[in-house]
Amino acid sequence: MDFEALHSANFKLLDDTVADWTSMLGRLQTLKQDARDGLQGKARKANWAGDNAVIGREFVGKTAGEFGDALTQATSIRNIMRDTRDELKTQQRLLKEAVERGRGKNLTVTASGGGFVVRENPDKKAPGGQNDVNGLRDELQGILNRATEIDTSASTSLKALVDLTDHGFSDAVYKDRDSAANAVKEAEKLAALAKKKPEDLTPADFDALNAGLGKYSGDPIFAEHFASTVGAKGTLDLWAGLNDIQKNRDVFPDRHEKYAELQKNLSLTLASATQADTPEMSRWKYDMVNMADQPLSKNSTTFGAQVMSNLMRWGNFDDRFLKDYGNKLIGVEKASSDNGRHTPMAWTRLGMDPYLNRTGSDSGSDPMIGFMAALAKSPDVATDFFNESFLTKDEDHEFKKDGKKRDLSNFDYLFKERDWPPEVDSEQEDSIEGRNNLARALEAATTGHPAGEMPTHDTLPHNAGQAKLMEGIVKYISEDSELLTKNGFMSDSMGQIASEYLPDINRTMTNDADKDTDRLFPISGTQATMSHKDVTRFLFLVGQDDEGYAAVEVGQKAYMAGLMDYHLNPDLPEKLRYSEDPQFTVEQIAQGSGEVSGILAQARAEAVAGEAEEKDKAYEHSVAQMKNGISGTVGTITGVGATFIASPVAGEAVGGISGTVTSMLLEEIFKDAEGKAKEEAGPVMGEHWESGIDSNSDYTERAAELAAQAHGRDDLKDAGEWARRGAQVGFRASGVNVMTMAADLKTDI
Repeated sequence: MDFEALHSANFKLLDDTVADWTSMLGRLQTLKQDARDGLQGKARKANWAGDNAVIGREFVGKTAGEFGDALTQATSIRNIMRDTRDELKTQQRLLKEAVERGRGKNLTVTASGGGFVVRENPDKKAPGGQNDVNGLRDELQGILNRATEIDTSASTSLKALVDLTDHGFSDAVYKDRDSAANAVKEAEKLAALAKKKPEDLTPADFDALNAGLGKYSGDPIFAEHFASTVGAKGTLDLWAGLNDIQKNRDVFPDRHEKYAELQKNLSLTLASATQADTPEMSRWKYDMVNMADQPLSKNSTTFGAQVMSNLMRWGNFDDRFLKDYGNKLIGVEKASSDNGRHTPMAWTRLGMDPYLNRTGSDSGSDPMIGFMAALAKSPDVATDFFNESFLTKDEDHEFKKDGKKRDLSNFDYLFKERDWPPEVDSEQEDSIEGRNNLARALEAATTGHPAGEMPTHDTLPHNAGQAKLMEGIVKYISEDSELLTKNGFMSDSMGQIASEYLPDINRTMTNDADKDTDRLFPISGTQATMSHKDVTRFLFLVGQDDEGYAAVEVGQKAYMAGLMDYHLNPDLPEKLRYSEDPQFTVEQIAQGSGEVSGILAQARAEAVAGEAEEKDKAYEHSVAQMKNGISGTVGTITGVGATFIASPVAGEAVGGISGTVTSMLLEEIFKDAEGKAKEEAGPVMGEHWESGIDSNSDYTERAAELAAQAHGRDDLKDAGEWARRGAQVGFRASGVNVMTMAADLKTDI
């Protein structure tokens, strides 16, 4: 910073710029509000169906979101510029004050080129002589240095912020220049530690890395700068080196209990970094994908994918990067397993191989485990990945159907055919992590939202790729019950998936060839087409797990209440009505719901047969626990806002009457479950059927009554009784269906 430039600076232009950005924020806030309440709000209520229900709403949702990101980025820019202006004004004031103090000591400061000169007045010397000259000179130079640092870091921060995205706007939030500038400084400091040789790392280095990454992992500028500075190869070498106890003899003995924490912090940092579109990060992603199928070094047996996949277990990674990485990983999988003929040998851990996963769930040798964890947080990529081809019928493989080679998708291979490498956890028990992460990835792939989360009103209707995967899951589990019975830990995800396909399941159970009942169970988006027999088997198996049971049972009750509200709404357009006879409509809704609950009741009875009553109480406890994960509105249970609502009238009800009817019913269900879970004795197996049919009938009756009351339908005073009768018919029908398929499941019922 030149002396004269700072001393004579006129900040009016910068003041005007800050004022303009501040004014812009007000306009962007209005646009954001209009986009959210107007554009996106109308899109939610629009009577869209089929592909348009997915593509149109997705486009509108992303467009509306861009206004929010524009406001966020503009706010960060304004904050950095305002802070920079204020700090430069402070430095100018300090400079002028120092010059004035110098005058008081008979010192004169003059500009010279880009710098300055401090001299004693010729007619009157300074009291301290040369010491006063040197002191003022150093003070002025310190002010200029500080001003230079402020100016330079502001430029660097603004450029880094804007460069984070090639298209659209960044959602990075910075309250001032210091926070953005510190992100760059910390990234450079920690990157220098990360690039050290493993044998040179110290426990203090480890602590600094762990603390720094933990603090800044969510900072976009920090994450991008750290990852791009370390580089893709450096990232792999860092984690592999820390886990090479032959080389890393100082850190591992003292800090191995902290490795899991660093693994998480590093994963979160890299996930944030991949969201950046800078040229440096584009190179990082390209290099990382290319190193996935390469050994770390000439004599190493560890592939790049084995290291990187363990750094993908947390955080939301860039979709394009995950897609490219997954394609490369599948290529190695095919080569290593001889096109699926045997266990992929490259991923089988040998005695001297490092433990690349430090969570205790598995060794980290199988990169598919970590990659599945990443897919579980990236639903769009997961849907595409599982529907991609693993093998075509023209390739050399041994997978056949009806005696002929068949095509296999990644889903077919991973869910049904893969011979998973043996893994043990830290207790030396068989690891469940691989298939559990697979189930979570499939949950994301079929539902359109990250695993472990509930759908919202903004969750899009199911598209063709999602529906196809649902069809495959139901078919495979129906054909081979051991896919679930031997992997019961997958049932919570399978239950959540089922709960979000209840419209499709209810349609299937009608056995309606002419599809008249499609209006009874309206669907936006693509329907999953399944057989009644397969759905019965699938629900029966999922229901034998308490968490799977709870997800479907609570979901079905919420869906049933939503249907009652939808069809008893007098404003529902005639073309959308199932029948002009409300009694018939109520009975049909109740019958479908009763059949689902009946299947689940029998599954529960089968699971607790001969077991302690504590196992039975686990079902009530899981139902009660569902209350903690939902907000009480329709869309948060079964994706009703996305897959059920098919008309403007119903769409408007999502946040109003519909939510009230459903939440009131669910509150009663949760209250009952909490009470039953605390009772000293649960029902014996023979009593499950009667208690199940009674409680299901009560809840269905209550839902019909609440819906009729909500819409002021005095003409439907018998709706509750209609619902009770229909529920009993459906519940009893489930008994016949389950018994019919019992032999195929090889299960005593």
